[in-house]
Amino acid sequence: MLQIADISYSVEGRPLFENASATIPEGHKVGLVGANGTGKTTLFRLIRGELTLDGGEIALPARARIGGVAQEVPSSETSLLDTVLSADTERAGLIAEAETATDATRIAEVQTRLADIDAWSAEGRAAAILKGLGFDDDEQKMPCSAFSGGWRMRVALAGVLFAQPDLLLLDEPTNYLDLEGALWLESYLAKYPHTVIIISHDRGLLNRAVGGILHLSEKKLTYWQGPYDQFARQRAEQRAQLAAQVKKQDARKAHLQKFVDRFRAKASKAKQAQARVKMIERMDTITLPEEAAKRVFTFPQPDELSPPIVNIEGGATGYEGRTVLSRLNLRIDQDDRIALLGKNGQGKSTLAKLLSDRLPMMDGKKTQASKLRVGYFAQHQVDELRVDETPLQHIARARPGVAPPQLRARLAGFGLGAAQADTEVARLSGGQKARLSLLLATLDAPHMLILDEPTNHLDIESREALMEALNAYEGAVILVSHDMHLLSLVADRLWLVKDGTVRPYEDDLDAYRRMLLTSDKPPPKPAPEAPKPRRPSRDTILALRSEVRKCEARVEKLNEMRDKLATKLADPDLYEETRTNELATWNRKYAEVMEGLDRAEALWMAALEKLETAETS
Repeated sequence: MLQIADISYSVEGRPLFENASATIPEGHKVGLVGANGTGKTTLFRLIRGELTLDGGEIALPARARIGGVAQEVPSSETSLLDTVLSADTERAGLIAEAETATDATRIAEVQTRLADIDAWSAEGRAAAILKGLGFDDDEQKMPCSAFSGGWRMRVALAGVLFAQPDLLLLDEPTNYLDLEGALWLESYLAKYPHTVIIISHDRGLLNRAVGGILHLSEKKLTYWQGPYDQFARQRAEQRAQLAAQVKKQDARKAHLQKFVDRFRAKASKAKQAQARVKMIERMDTITLPEEAAKRVFTFPQPDELSPPIVNIEGGATGYEGRTVLSRLNLRIDQDDRIALLGKNGQGKSTLAKLLSDRLPMMDGKKTQASKLRVGYFAQHQVDELRVDETPLQHIARARPGVAPPQLRARLAGFGLGAAQADTEVARLSGGQKARLSLLLATLDAPHMLILDEPTNHLDIESREALMEALNAYEGAVILVSHDMHLLSLVADRLWLVKDGTVRPYEDDLDAYRRMLLTSDKPPPKPAPEAPKPRRPSRDTILALRSEVRKCEARVEKLNEMRDKLATKLADPDLYEETRTNELATWNRKYAEVMEGLDRAEALWMAALEKLETAETS
């Protein structure tokens, strides 16, 4: 059990915790959530004893082991497998002692302990964890120096999972995992035998891997039973109840104050007025919890291009003469929302670079709209921002000659206010840097937006704002993300990058998740009892979408005509006796428009039903 009792802690005079308390039962999986800057990572450091409390106490069972991913594994010549095995310091120490011990009693004790901790199956367990995090058998034998920092962070995560501490503290572990690794981690944590506290903004992980939410707000800690969606719903209900109580209390205070103001100066009522003043003073003021700051993304809308905006036939691409993807037959239209699925190393980023013209075609034919503009966002671009310049300087370089007030307005449209606009990038948070990179990627109102892991460092509110912006955006979206919640709400088409090519994935994300957690191959489907109707062709669906747009435009035009006629008929002068014939004419026109509007709306609904049937068949 983790007991946090009345803790207080300040940073440079700013209190982060004031008499905060919480109890985490042993073996529970808990998500630690709260706005950026409230002190979540600081709480981890306090639990580990890296910082000293101003007051209160944090208590754990005696000899409980605390583990977390503090930093990436150093670049060394030690293999990944041996690096992970060495993370269990007790096992490593016992094995070393077993090789040198000479006392028979001590040798027996060491061997008994090695058996107790299942030391001889350790290599298999370590290999399974590394495989789950994306390392195949050959890579596990390679030295750490052969991998980049992001991959070595995965090795560090594998090490702490293998060591199985009694209290596992994880700070945004999915930031350096792909979708497959994130889904594996969800499953692993759900079965982890000890207590877990995880800081995460991944809504899917907080719904599937934890059974409680520890909420840090207003310098206090509150423990909520249930996954994140249940917490969000209960908190919204609590806020609504408090808002009602605040309203009732304000009304009561206003009533009492009215009496005081009216009778304070009247001798016969002075005592009663004074009594009501004391009643007001004794009232415990009900305060609402702080609302999460409104997060925004404002994408500029592109002009419309004729479909398709990109078409590839028999395509192939790769690096330095080595083919990575081939047999590519892909079509993208401006209203597409496509999620790229596939394990790391299969070629998702390669495809994104091909579509954004960062890689050439090695074979086949690629055609695209002549005026096509492409926006591209990848995590490495966040790291390539000029750390000694401000966001205002970044956007001014991209838009020379544009007045600073207009540039500041564009920054504000991505949640970068006046303070952040003039702050050096080095001092911005990870989320603010990601917002700046997204702004730079969309400055030209691209017809196609390619996003490779856009949610890293974005909090839950920012992720929801990004989802809303993408759904309102009128260009094509190609999305690579480990955030299944975002994928499920944005993407309407799935492409699977596998075995050196790209194909449509006809099932849904839940089926893909089940497939990843069971095996590399999709489960066999039962033979259909009757032949299914053939799925409508892409051209058929495009034609139906075009018909829906035409019907919608017709309805809008008739609505405008109706409003103009209604304004005309509302003119009192039209009802003079001398204008009877004119009135009859306008009434007849209004009736005709209303009849036409009824027919147009019926055609629109019919077109929508046909399109929905075609897209879901």
